[in-house]
Amino acid sequence: MPSATVHLLRHGEVHNPAHVVYGRLPDYHLSEKGARMAEAAAADLARRVQDGDRIVLLACSPLTRTRETAAPVARELGLEVRTDERLIEPANHFQGLHVTGRELAKPKHWPYMLNPLRPSWGEPYKAQVERMAQAVRELARDAVRRGGDGAQAVAVSHQLPIWLTRLSAQGRPLPHDPRQRECNLASLTSLTFKDVDAAQVPEVSYREPAAHLYPGVNQLPGS
Repeated sequence: MPSATVHLLRHGEVHNPAHVVYGRLPDYHLSEKGARMAEAAAADLARRVQDGDRIVLLACSPLTRTRETAAPVARELGLEVRTDERLIEPANHFQGLHVTGRELAKPKHWPYMLNPLRPSWGEPYKAQVERMAQAVRELARDAVRRGGDGAQAVAVSHQLPIWLTRLSAQGRPLPHDPRQRECNLASLTSLTFKDVDAAQVPEVSYREPAAHLYPGVNQLPGS
């Protein structure tokens, strides 16, 4: 019964002075503080390796902010980065907009707000969980094939798909208040599978190696 852990790493702060929903837009880079957050996460993972953990795989979403977050992890751990489309931010009707009450009052947006439980403005929650679960399971099995029992992998992704993956693993409802997500910038949500070949629910743990950098950061829900 080989075990494995997959660490879901959210990207660091993004340079976004217009406060738009950047979604899958290209060229949204980490801010200076976001780069420091990525370094903090990389240092945390490197300490785990020094303490005996075997992190043997690194994957990330294809978007700029996740690739930039993965870069210091790759450097510190000596790993190549695997790009995986399943780790990407969900599509969102409001992409590119600064979402305010005035913006939401425009009739053109109303059809996209009819069902917040699905949600109707973007990729369904269940679809996000399905693709993330597939990617995570595959990483766990690949980690075992490469590093043996107890091997680990890191997957750099985005707040909403990471949070939904955690909700699903914990058997909690997927519809939620975005303000209640426990998935801060450059945080690590770790999923431990006792047996990667069995249909078992993983154990979940969470930590924030960049918490000292959060003061003054404007965290938009999502991203």
